[in-house]
Amino acid sequence: MVTRRRTLGLIGAAGATALALPRLSLAAPETDKRFVVVLLRGAMDGLSAAPAIGDPDYERARNGLALENALKLDAMFALHPNLPGMKSLYDGGELIVVHAAATPYRDRSHFDGQNLLENGSEQPYGLDTGWLNRALAQMPGSGKPLGVALNSHMPLMMRGPAAVTSWAPSLLPPPDGDTVQRLAALYGETDPLLAQNFASAQGANSVAMGSGGGAGGGYQAFVGLMTAAAKFLIQPGGERVAMVEIGGWDTHVNQAGAFSPLSTNLTTLDKGLAALKTGLGAAWRDTAVVIVSEFGRTVAMNGTQGTDHGTAGAVLVAGGAVKGGRVLADWPGLKPASLYQARDLMPTTDFRSIATGVLRDHMGLHDAQLAAVFPSKSAVKPKDGLIRA
Repeated sequence: MVTRRRTLGLIGAAGATALALPRLSLAAPETDKRFVVVLLRGAMDGLSAAPAIGDPDYERARNGLALENALKLDAMFALHPNLPGMKSLYDGGELIVVHAAATPYRDRSHFDGQNLLENGSEQPYGLDTGWLNRALAQMPGSGKPLGVALNSHMPLMMRGPAAVTSWAPSLLPPPDGDTVQRLAALYGETDPLLAQNFASAQGANSVAMGSGGGAGGGYQAFVGLMTAAAKFLIQPGGERVAMVEIGGWDTHVNQAGAFSPLSTNLTTLDKGLAALKTGLGAAWRDTAVVIVSEFGRTVAMNGTQGTDHGTAGAVLVAGGAVKGGRVLADWPGLKPASLYQARDLMPTTDFRSIATGVLRDHMGLHDAQLAAVFPSKSAVKPKDGLIRA
């Protein structure tokens, strides 16, 4: 895997950029399609993000967590009231809710669940590369970086044979211009490769920061990262695939309420997606976004007004390229006898079918390429109809 480490703070960046490689080519990529994956670390409660308000067992099953002011989508499903931007996307045909979805993982470890979700195999630690990187490796023009991870480290999902980039805002104050120039001159005189990488990092900062302030600003740091992702994706000859993540979804305690961690995170997610759309501008029409968590949460509230680790949840698919305004669910129901292990929402849709459906119909990967992205003992059938014709 070739990585170029992009940092915002250039003081102390020598060690970071020494590990980097410069952009391999400025030629335009072979596709103008954009694909963004947002990973929600900690296990989002899909029944709060997209409550099944029309299920006759909803009120009983979600006692203490049932929402009275949810944003109705259809007779069965709604969105959490803190997702008004997503409701607008849904109404405009740019959001699909895929419910009762899960990876092949059936235990409840965050570490194992996230590893399996990112590596794309059928078991934790089954592969040491990520499915999104393997997808990049199948795309035309993959000799140059087509993907960027908006993260302080390279997540497993983006590790592998394809050239990729990572970028994150620095926690340090920015250096003055004179210091930057002195460092550049020093590196130029002593280490040409380091000088080249230092220049690459400066160029990356210029892309991510733009002229409107830092990527870490805005409603939350996540919103800043989504804004930065858009800047990378609209650059001529730049990256076309991005991965962003947001943590804090492990809501064991005090999950309900207007100011709960879950409510705050949903607001942040909603604002971040809106920032991505705004930043992409006209490129939004050629964009698909998949929002996924490692697993769902228990149907019933626990003794500390939260929920515990579960199985199935909700996957959100958004973007101007998405054939939205729909909820896709082979709905298992919330009756006690219908739950997985008598506690979780029963999984009925494989997340891999969602990812492969987008990769096939949006990014143009064919069956053999998809098999390399998600190796499986049995064929993974891509979900049809997620992308506009």
